[in-house]
Amino acid sequence: MTRVGFVGLGSQGGPMAQQIIVGGFPTTLWARRPATLEPYAGTGATFAASPEELAANSDVIGVCVLADRDVDEVVDAMLPGIAPGTVLAVHSTVHPATCARVADAVGERGAMVIDAPVSGGGIAAAARALLVMVGGDDSALERCRPVFETFGDPIVHLGPLGTGQLAKLVNNLLFTTQLGTGDAALTLGESLGLDRAALASVLSRGSGNSYALGVVAGSGVEPLGAVAGGTLRKDVDIVTSIAAERDGDAASLAALAEEVLTRMGHPKS
Repeated sequence: MTRVGFVGLGSQGGPMAQQIIVGGFPTTLWARRPATLEPYAGTGATFAASPEELAANSDVIGVCVLADRDVDEVVDAMLPGIAPGTVLAVHSTVHPATCARVADAVGERGAMVIDAPVSGGGIAAAARALLVMVGGDDSALERCRPVFETFGDPIVHLGPLGTGQLAKLVNNLLFTTQLGTGDAALTLGESLGLDRAALASVLSRGSGNSYALGVVAGSGVEPLGAVAGGTLRKDVDIVTSIAAERDGDAASLAALAEEVLTRMGHPKS
């Protein structure tokens, strides 16, 4: 079977790795913090001593670390062990230029890269229902598809390398704005004498529903800053910078997102 390596065992990557192991793929894990590996003891997964060792024992490598810098660091450490024909899947949400840079580096080793960011969280991964947004070569995706199917459905191929990232970034920009509009609707209802929880129950079953509405129904926008503010700040900055470079019209969404991020305690620097 395809040998799978996975790096990035956080709240999103951890459940993905678990599903790959459950799916029966020979799986090698590496983590910067050894304690992160403890939940995988006894699962049949192999623990690598280094990223290079992980790469040398993998045909498909999933990378689900936080930011562009983290992707660069992990891939640089893997490079000596990457063999020709290996496919590296970037599940992190990063700038498309990072994926291109990584592709150039691993291409010198005869390997390929696809970007495959995901949406849905650990619960969706456990249910094999993560949305997987893929950019890259058709043949590389087909190599990875059986692995992705252990945690993802649907798997959407958007086009060449980087397009999966663009789709995920636009999604996260829209989600950020919807946090603000959902909270504003609930606050309006409260000012009109409606119970917030009851109104949230109504709106969640009406045409005004959104995933973000459920997120802000209880606590509002501000407390989310400690949990998701930094990540959303990163993603909004990336997509708005790309839009500016390519003459894309992100102004209206960006303005709404900035209001939300400021309330979260993550204003634009």
